[in-house]
Amino acid sequence: MPVRAVRGATQLVTDTRDQMLDRVAEMVTEVMTVNRLEVDDFISVVFTATSDLVAEFPAYAARQLGFGEVPLLCARELEIEGSMPRVVRMLAHVETDLPRADITHVYLHGAAALRTDLTRVRSVPDE
Repeated sequence: MPVRAVRGATQLVTDTRDQMLDRVAEMVTEVMTVNRLEVDDFISVVFTATSDLVAEFPAYAARQLGFGEVPLLCARELEIEGSMPRVVRMLAHVETDLPRADITHVYLHGAAALRTDLTRVRSVPDE
């Protein structure tokens, strides 16, 4: 089965544990839904967070979704002047029969502005 990379990003309104868990779970679940993936399809996931997010590890949200046996890694995003604040990104390697061109990358909330070049970006309004 082919291995593909799937990207995602979401932006938090505030740096709270609950919002980190909710937004990351939403992003991971949406990546799974739109790409017809199950937890067993995931090889590994790397999460990055901007330096202004310290309330919780993004990977903990995935663990709560059943990713206990999937290797997960959290890292800091580069601190580039003018970059979007409070963003969590993910890069997942998955086994899927989907052609690379049919993989849907998910950018939610304010993070939808990060990849306006992608035609299949779903923007969810902030609460």
